[in-house]
Amino acid sequence: MSTRDIIDTLAGIEPGSAPDAIRARRLQARENAQKSYLALFEPVDANEFALAERFAIATFVTGLHGESPVASFYREKLAATTDGAALVEAIQVEIQRGRTSGPYGAFPAGPLSIENKAGLIYRVSAERKPELGARLVAAFEHAHLLVFRPRDAASADMKALLAAGWSTTGIVTLSQLIAFLSFQLRVVSGLRTLAAANAQKEAAR
Repeated sequence: MSTRDIIDTLAGIEPGSAPDAIRARRLQARENAQKSYLALFEPVDANEFALAERFAIATFVTGLHGESPVASFYREKLAATTDGAALVEAIQVEIQRGRTSGPYGAFPAGPLSIENKAGLIYRVSAERKPELGARLVAAFEHAHLLVFRPRDAASADMKALLAAGWSTTGIVTLSQLIAFLSFQLRVVSGLRTLAAANAQKEAAR
């Protein structure tokens, strides 16, 4: 089991530092974030959603946002799993194919339609489908949808996951995992920026 707070680790926060003091002011939020990580990536029961799949999806999602300590962390975690090590290269290729900017998509007809924006509709390449398998193919396409085209999400997307072998419980956990990663990326990025700013202030004294 992990003992150190994962966000502190990824953000490079040292005990007693200014960012550490800031996080300590919101102790419950800090604890809840760690509990979420443990529940998603160190679960008691991973029968319906294997650890290798969790780290594969995390590698893909964090990689879509660009190279970062978070992306490196999940890629290394994936490589350390028995079933995931062979997937790293294929996932890196799909990350490059899937990178874009967002959010985009279409709102229902009405006042917000003026904000409709066209963008990449990502699909896993035919070459990588045999390597990744039906479950990860469906999960990657769903993750890309939630990250870049959340307004386009529909019931048909759930059906695609079910058809690929995902259970209803697995789909719920998948969605939670993707949402947690987006949150974690934002928090770590903000804390690293804050830590760098504090370091510059200290150096200037």
